[in-house]
Amino acid sequence: MNKTIDQQISPLPIRLVELLVDRSRLSLQSLIIPRMGHLPGRISRRSDSIFNDVALAYIADGSGTYQVNDEPIQKVEKGSLFFVWPGSKFNYGPLEGGSWEEYYVDMIGSRVAEFEERGLVQKGKVLQVGADPAWIRKLETLASLLESGVPANADRAALQLESLLFELSLMTDTNSHKSSKNLDVIDDLAQLLYDPIDAEAIARRHNISVSTLRRLVKEHSGYPLNEYFHRLKINEAKKLIVNTTSSIKEIALALQYTDVYYFSRLFTKYAGMSAKKFRDSI
Repeated sequence: MNKTIDQQISPLPIRLVELLVDRSRLSLQSLIIPRMGHLPGRISRRSDSIFNDVALAYIADGSGTYQVNDEPIQKVEKGSLFFVWPGSKFNYGPLEGGSWEEYYVDMIGSRVAEFEERGLVQKGKVLQVGADPAWIRKLETLASLLESGVPANADRAALQLESLLFELSLMTDTNSHKSSKNLDVIDDLAQLLYDPIDAEAIARRHNISVSTLRRLVKEHSGYPLNEYFHRLKINEAKKLIVNTTSSIKEIALALQYTDVYYFSRLFTKYAGMSAKKFRDSI
C-alpha cells in the first residue's frame, strides 16, 4: 500500500494508486483505471478545477459541497457519490474547518463515452448511495488489484468498476418505484411459461392496462409482448429438451402450444434450428 502525507490535503496518510503496468499489456483497452486514491481525512477544497479524465468520487464520511461551473451548489453528505469530467470547472470539498473521507477512481477508454451516453456516468448530480461498507470493500479491492502490478488484475479492476457503475445506475434510478414495478411484471411473465398468453389477465393482476403492459415489456426487452413471451417459452423448451426425455410434441403441449407445427416454426425462428436438430446436437 502506497501511503503519503500531504498536510495541505489531509492530516492522515493518504493512499495513491497508479496503474503499474504499460497499458499495451492490458487485455481490456476500452476501459482502464489509470489511478485512484483514498483520502481518509480530506481538508482541502478544489476551486475551479479542470480534469483531463472522467472520475467518480465516493464520500465515505464527512460532509461538504459540490458545484459544476456556475450551477447551484449541492450538499454532499456521508454516502454521497459524484462525478467530474473534462470540459467543466468544479468546486468541491469539505466545509471550512471540516473534513471528509474520499475515494476517487479515474477512468479512461472508449467505454467511458458509452457509459456517459447510457447514463452510467451521471453528470452534475450528487447521488445518495448510502454509507454501505460493501461499497468501501469494492473500492478497496479495486485499489489492491490496481497496485498489484499484474496486468490481469488491472483488467479485473476495470471489469469490477463497470459492475459498480451498473449497480449505481440501478440504485439511483429516479424512477426506482416504477422500475421495481416493471421488474415485478417481467418476473411474473417468467412464471407463466406453462400458461396460455393472456395479456388482459396479466395486466389485471398488476392493475395496469394492456397497452401499459405492452410498453413495459418493450422497454425492458426491446421486443413486443407476444414475441418476448414466445422467446421465453422457446428458451424453456430448450431446457426441457436438454433435461427431459419428453417428446417435442409433449413439450409443445406443456408450453400451451396446441399447434405443434406452429411451435416448430417458432422454435426454428428463435433457436436457429429445428427442435429435432437441437436435440440431436446435444
